[in-house]
Amino acid sequence: MTKINLYIAVVFITLVTLTSCSNTSGKEKSSSDINDDHGATEQNSGKTEDEHGHGEELTLTQKQVDVLNIKIDTISKRNMSGFIEVNGELGVPPQNEAVVTSILGANMSSIKAIEGDKVGKGEILAYISHPDIITMQTNYLQTYNKLTFLEQDYNRQKKMYDEGVGSGRDYQQAESSFSSVKGLTKGYESQLRLLGISPQNVREGNIIQTAPIRSPIDGYIEKVQVKSGQYVQPQTPMFEIVNTEHIHADLMVFEKDISKVKNGQMVIFNIEALQDTELTAKIYSVGKSFEEGPKALHVHAEIENKDKNLIPGMYVSARIITENNLEQALPEDAVFQEGEAFYVFVAKKTNNGTWGFVPKEVIVKNTSAGYTAFDFKEEIEENVLIAHSGAYYLMAEMKKSEAEHSH
Repeated sequence: MTKINLYIAVVFITLVTLTSCSNTSGKEKSSSDINDDHGATEQNSGKTEDEHGHGEELTLTQKQVDVLNIKIDTISKRNMSGFIEVNGELGVPPQNEAVVTSILGANMSSIKAIEGDKVGKGEILAYISHPDIITMQTNYLQTYNKLTFLEQDYNRQKKMYDEGVGSGRDYQQAESSFSSVKGLTKGYESQLRLLGISPQNVREGNIIQTAPIRSPIDGYIEKVQVKSGQYVQPQTPMFEIVNTEHIHADLMVFEKDISKVKNGQMVIFNIEALQDTELTAKIYSVGKSFEEGPKALHVHAEIENKDKNLIPGMYVSARIITENNLEQALPEDAVFQEGEAFYVFVAKKTNNGTWGFVPKEVIVKNTSAGYTAFDFKEEIEENVLIAHSGAYYLMAEMKKSEAEHSH
């Protein structure tokens, strides 16, 4: 009887232990399942926020920012309305351009300048040679020597006439001959000076075989239209020189807009050769006669921030500011669209030197001349830094990063 009772007690304890272990195992499994489900919910919730709100931050090193040419700056304000769009080209005043010619037909002995050279007023550009150059010098020298003799004869006849011992006829003849040769001598001197030859040197017996061609203005050689040995006719263009010191924007304003244009107005313009650089100018002259086909008026504007690479004839795309309506704006490349929404990237530099980029939704107002005016959908701190370029690249990198984190 005692053994039976002991056996029953052992079986009962075993069953209780097994039941307890089974319940504990079931509870632990349920808790694990709940935790797994909760983690999955949190992961899906974070993913949804990133996809729809772009809550993640894209991090780039300074080197990556430089290589990708991502410009970072504060938001600028510019005139997005109240302007006239015009075209034109760069030009210089007439007194800043020169065509160099020779006063007589001659051969090009040597050329001392090439296109692009900077030259000063009076600098020698070339030498010409011709027998007439020598003839002009010898004629001058002979005439000058004759003038010396006639001047002495004139002074002698005048003295005798004044003293009453000479005839009036001899005196008048001496005076006439002296005046005639004196005028001829002055004429030869002027011709020699036009040729760049010093009459003083010729009087000293220094007869030269070549004459210098000099620059009439300071500037740059724009064109060389002759070759060594070439014969050039009188007044044939040999060199073209331009002085870009007073280069300006020559704009064409259509008849319908001319009433809005006046002196002193600001002009903002771009030149294709200078890429994204904006130049500014101020109108100083409005034309008074129309050009035909199309009917437009010349408007001249003095450039305020001149660039050394500006060359007359460059095409200009400009805006004449007629009203001062400033709005916050960014280059079009700084704004990207996703669905119905528009975004820009706010940039912030971290302590370790990397850059963090976070997209912020904006409301686009209008786009003009490569810039987009906008307002932030939510209030944002002042003087915040913005990526002024590469918005679509930054967005692509952010989506790529989100996709990698989702795995």
